[in-house]
Amino acid sequence: MVVSKLNTSKRFGARYGTKAKRKVDKIERHYKGKTYACPSCGKAGVTRQSTGIWQCQKCGHKFANHAYKVV
Repeated sequence: MVVSKLNTSKRFGARYGTKAKRKVDKIERHYKGKTYACPSCGKAGVTRQSTGIWQCQKCGHKFANHAYKVV
């Protein structure tokens, strides 16, 4: 039996190709379920608003950083 290497991108089915689905899977595995610390208040609770825009849930501080992870 063949083991699937694509976990979160199975929802795409036969569309978009293997390479694109692997990239999506890698990105989603990295940032789903993680909490990042706010650079302003230090509390864990930063959420991604859009590409590169992050906002702290505690203090409301909005800042720009990498697209899929806070460094």
